[in-house]
Amino acid sequence: MDSMTNDDRGQIAHSAAEVYEEFFVPALFGDWPDRVLDAADVGPGHRVLDVACGTGVLARAASRLVGEGGKVVGLDPNEGMLEVARRLDSAIVWHSGIAEDLPFEDASFDRVVSQFGMMFFTDREAAVEEMARVLAPGGVLGLATWASLDETPGYAAMVDLLAELFDDETANALRAPYVMGDPDEVGRLISKVFTNTTVTRHHGVARFDSIEAWLHTDIRGWTLSDKIDDEQYAILLSEGRRRLNQFTDKHGKVTFPAPALISVGTRELQ
Repeated sequence: MDSMTNDDRGQIAHSAAEVYEEFFVPALFGDWPDRVLDAADVGPGHRVLDVACGTGVLARAASRLVGEGGKVVGLDPNEGMLEVARRLDSAIVWHSGIAEDLPFEDASFDRVVSQFGMMFFTDREAAVEEMARVLAPGGVLGLATWASLDETPGYAAMVDLLAELFDDETANALRAPYVMGDPDEVGRLISKVFTNTTVTRHHGVARFDSIEAWLHTDIRGWTLSDKIDDEQYAILLSEGRRRLNQFTDKHGKVTFPAPALISVGTRELQ
């Protein structure tokens, strides 16, 4: 039986998808597409599938690389995310669907990429098998997952604050993105299906204009948008200003390490 909640899956409302694109992408995700695509050796003419594409930041970067001779498809289960993605780039083919049951023929793509989506798959082994199935022989998988919560001090502190002010269920919504932070675990998972697998840790930085901007992004742009009401948000904001100021500089801007793992594997030649 599926025990994952919508928080565990990272499913968000349409209004949150707009906040996600406006605030989360520049704060956390914008630095990673070039690294993922370089690791997967995406280039001109390739057919590329972006699994769990969200609002499409990785797919849009892939589209620029493959050029007119290539093709990029983005897939996500969240209609709010896809609506924003379609508005931002109508040339990319956007599909609704899940990683565990990809709606594509065998060997349909030369590259399959996924950026910060695997943590939310309900069956990661099935998803990896599906990504291998739709890759042509010799095709490459490239995916990014966040490193562990312990390596991401800003969010570790935020999780502690949410647990203290509210409850563990609320805090778990921000724990969920970090459940695939063990490189050995990720390596074992993809090496069951792919050859020439590597998992490398890369430095990253989270950047927000202020504590207020950080909290707005995480609460209004994530699964907690429907769980924390205005009164609770005011309490969180007050405590956040006091408890999270260790991550601000003299101008009030927030920065803290946000490393990630980039994993690569090759579809076996047949």
